[in-house]
Order: sequence, then C-alpha cells, then structure tokens
Amino acid sequence: MLDQCRVVIEKEVTKMNYERELLKGNTDALLLCLISHTPMYGYHIIKEIERKSNGYFQFKEGTLYPALHRLERAGLVRGEWQVLPNGQERRYYFITEKGKQVLAERLTTWQNFSSAVNSIIKPTSA
Repeated sequence: MLDQCRVVIEKEVTKMNYERELLKGNTDALLLCLISHTPMYGYHIIKEIERKSNGYFQFKEGTLYPALHRLERAGLVRGEWQVLPNGQERRYYFITEKGKQVLAERLTTWQNFSSAVNSIIKPTSA
C-alpha cells in the first residue's frame, strides 16, 4: 500500500513540475498578451489570468511581480502609478512598442510550436 501511495505522489509531483516548467516558459507571453489588450494593475492581472484560463492559471504575487519587473527592465512594459478618485495609488502596466514586437514574435513561435506538437500527438489518418 505504501508503494502505491509513493507512486501516486511521484506522478503528481512530476505532473506539477512539468506544469510549472510550461508556465515558467510562457509567463512573459501570457502577461504581454493580457496587458496588450488594456493596461492593468497587479491584482487585476492575477484575477484576469485566472478568469480567462477558467482557473487553470492561478498566479501568486511571488510569480507576477518578479515577471512584471523583468518585463519592465527589458523595456517590454512600462509601469505607471495612477491615483484613483479615492486617493489610493495603483501601478498600472502598459505594453510598449518593443513589447508588442516581442509578443508578436512569441505568438508566432508558440503557434508554430503547438502546431508541430499537435502534428505529432494527433496525427491525421493516412
């Protein structure tokens, strides 16, 4: 019984590691894509990613803010503090022209990659 539990746990850990690696490799593109539609602040980004992915992606602040800062340092997004009518400040993120170019390149790469993967895992009948 203990061996069966160990196998189940190992499979789940492997799956979680695989999903984490997939997310890590695509976090920047997901953020750029979301921000390209409308400028957003951090909490809004977290909620929109969760909503648009039907709960599949659940970003934590520890994932989001380092990624946003990395994108900002690379010149792909620009952060700007805005004061709300109630006096509260929020940092909104806007995609830059460079960010739009990088996003277009990454989307093309993703489409080519996913098409190639689909060709292998779902081959057409000959």
